[in-house]
Amino acid sequence: MAMTIEGIGEFGTFVDFGSLAGLAFMFSSSILLQILACALYNNWWPMLTALMYVLVPMPCLFFGGGTTQFLTSRDGGGWIGAAKFLTGASSVGSIAIPIILRHAHLISTGAMFIEFVSFLIFVCTVMCFHHASLEDDW
Repeated sequence: MAMTIEGIGEFGTFVDFGSLAGLAFMFSSSILLQILACALYNNWWPMLTALMYVLVPMPCLFFGGGTTQFLTSRDGGGWIGAAKFLTGASSVGSIAIPIILRHAHLISTGAMFIEFVSFLIFVCTVMCFHHASLEDDW
């Protein structure tokens, strides 16, 4: 017996809304840690990593047709290869920017570790979104 509400559908739709709300919570907590890494240490250099958060999904939008399925496929081609390279380069940049800033003594060690935790949450969010987008229910 499925539970329905007018305009929403069956109970399975609630699970989809819960997954979407969970992804939104994970992403917003990652951005919150980005801001905390800057505000706690009164230094806004770590926000350079937020630029990479904007650049990571761009290859998927421009070359992958808006999906993440091309990242795990073995299909090649000029544009697909470029999209995989740009996604990897921007992901490595998300890790490298805090390390470079710490090495140059522009940020403290605590801000660097907060940036790493923020990146870990962001990667978990992307992986959960990729897993959810592979399902036919979405």
